Amino acid sequence: MSHDLSSSVAAWYAIGFLGQLTFGSRFFVQWIASERARRVIIPKMFWYLSFFGGIALFAYAIHRRDPVFAVGQGLGLIVYARNLILGRSSQPAIS
Repeated sequence: MSHDLSSSVAAWYAIGFLGQLTFGSRFFVQWIASERARRVIIPKMFWYLSFFGGIALFAYAIHRRDPVFAVGQGLGLIVYARNLILGRSSQPAIS
């Protein structure tokens, strides 16, 4: 049973760190895209990384039973999803 518990803890840490890595990488994607364009832009990949990283972090927050973290990530997911939907209808807004 102890092995199962440690495996579960390790799996949740992996989910949390993977979510943080995914979520954090969005800033590098945005920075590189802006440098290439020589102006500030937010590429569609920024929103995908935000959304999928946010899902992992939201799941981790729920697992940790942290309402502050969960609410913050949950509300962010709405924004990320909406921006992806808006990006489908207006290509020039999100490159």
